[in-house]
Amino acid sequence: MKYNKLYYILSLFTIAALLLFSAQSLKAAQNEEEGFNAGPFIIEHVIDSYGWHICGDGDKSVTIPLPIILFDDGLQVFSSSHLHHGEAAYNGYAMGWGENKGSIVKLQDDYTGHLEEGQEYAVDHVCKFNISITKNVCALFLSLALIIWIFLSVAKQYERHPNEAPRGLQGLIEPVVVFLQDEVINPSLGDKAAKYTPYLLTLFFFILLNNLMGIIPIFPGGANLTGNIAVTGILALFTFFITQFSGNKEYWKDIVNTPGVPWWLKIPLPIMPFVEFIGIFTKPFVLMVRLFANITAGHIIILGFISLIFIFGQMTPVLGFAVSPVSVLFYIFMGCLELLVAFIQAFVFTLLSAIYIGMACGNEEHEEHTELAK
Repeated sequence: MKYNKLYYILSLFTIAALLLFSAQSLKAAQNEEEGFNAGPFIIEHVIDSYGWHICGDGDKSVTIPLPIILFDDGLQVFSSSHLHHGEAAYNGYAMGWGENKGSIVKLQDDYTGHLEEGQEYAVDHVCKFNISITKNVCALFLSLALIIWIFLSVAKQYERHPNEAPRGLQGLIEPVVVFLQDEVINPSLGDKAAKYTPYLLTLFFFILLNNLMGIIPIFPGGANLTGNIAVTGILALFTFFITQFSGNKEYWKDIVNTPGVPWWLKIPLPIMPFVEFIGIFTKPFVLMVRLFANITAGHIIILGFISLIFIFGQMTPVLGFAVSPVSVLFYIFMGCLELLVAFIQAFVFTLLSAIYIGMACGNEEHEEHTELAK
């Protein structure tokens, strides 16, 4: 009964979030003088930003301002609310436009106030040392705090009730951990599994949590953290460095002198050693792109279905209302598919990371895992 009630509560919450998101998007679309443009609408919701938009549009929008932190002529710290979504400058600093879009620029004078549309403002330079707390950075802190809270709570439950059946969060987390250990970590790493288990479990739950948070359209969800190639690139780099530093002599020997390959592919032209060397870098690159592309594509498709309502609505309101049920149904379908993808991508990233590390360590207990990595 408790699970049924939880299911209904989550369903109502999802429907309410969808209605709120659609209503605010419709209002934003109606306020556009030149009509609704799906491209900027979708990109605006996918990319990072200097404020966390909650609801509303224009002057009536509700946004959580985030700190702008710059090392430019000394330390500069001020709220992103001063920039008013790129429509104002503060002490000569403004959000970039054109080729500088997404950056903070320094104007040639210390102008503070509204930026008039159509007026040209001379840019002195782009602020290179920008360590501002953006929406994705804020989402990263939130997810880390949530992960720490979850696992500290589970650890305390084990300490207080060591001989009892798992319950609550413990009952939710334990089956996942056991599954990953039995089906991913131990088969890939063998007797070295204990050494790399903390990293691989952290990797899985970090990706999974942020994938799920990205599906939720309202605060504190909605940040496209795992759809940011910088984030997926750092995760892939962690796996890359751990793999290389864990590599034994056999691992490097197989790269230079690949076994089972005809000699003429190695001498006089080192074709196979070159291919194996390139493979060192293509493996983390594939990890980075796969996670980034799958998560971002899901968000774009969902926003595309929502955009259809406004695109047809511009033609005639009747057509917009007619398309709405179909778009909402596809939104729900894609939402369920994204929920599945959230688990799959976290699992695949962790699985391939375990396989790459296992191959470097020389563990060959299960050849099917090695074949899958190739």
